[in-house]
Amino acid sequence: MPVRNPAVAAAGQWVDPDDGVRYPSGEVHAWERGRNETVCGLSLSRSGLARFPHVSWADVQPESGRHAEEVADVCRRCRAGTGARRDDRGWTRTNPRP
Repeated sequence: MPVRNPAVAAAGQWVDPDDGVRYPSGEVHAWERGRNETVCGLSLSRSGLARFPHVSWADVQPESGRHAEEVADVCRRCRAGTGARRDDRGWTRTNPRP
């Protein structure tokens, strides 16, 4: 069963100079609030991952681009645990050929 509203845990962070808010960078993982581990099973404290409860999982996906500027890699196991499937496409055809 996929996680309903995951937040983000990441290996690094960067601060936006315009508003002073910190955002994730490097490798990102899905993290469920109230738990001490990521969706893929990594311990947050032992892995040295920083928590970002104010950033949603959808905002760090490369397709969205909202807070994904410094994201280098998205964990495949966390992506699968949040409900993404391997055959999901990031696009849809709006004008199919006859």
